[in-house]
Amino acid sequence: MSAQPVVPVRHDSPEPEVSTDRLLELLGDEYTRRVFEAITDQSRSARSIAEITDVSRPTVYRRLNDLRDAGLVRTEMEIRDDGHHREQYRAVDGSLSVSIDDGGLDATVHVAD
Repeated sequence: MSAQPVVPVRHDSPEPEVSTDRLLELLGDEYTRRVFEAITDQSRSARSIAEITDVSRPTVYRRLNDLRDAGLVRTEMEIRDDGHHREQYRAVDGSLSVSIDDGGLDATVHVAD
């Protein structure tokens, strides 16, 4: 049962609309950071992320959904020769910038094409 190549099943907007407060809230959460760090180098299944991070699967799924909504994570489907499939999660290539100006914070996500 070898895995076939991973194929994208959902493409997120290249420049998601997410507020600075929401980005900082996401990245300020320990579980969200652990989940995100687990997929920065390679795509992984939610089960694998839960094992690596020692975070429950329901929490992993919630954090992945939040990160995907913010444009920081993409979902791909791995299809196996036997017909079974599983979602894989991958951090998007891009950058996050935060600036402090006149007492205010501004955060922007730039996603690579």
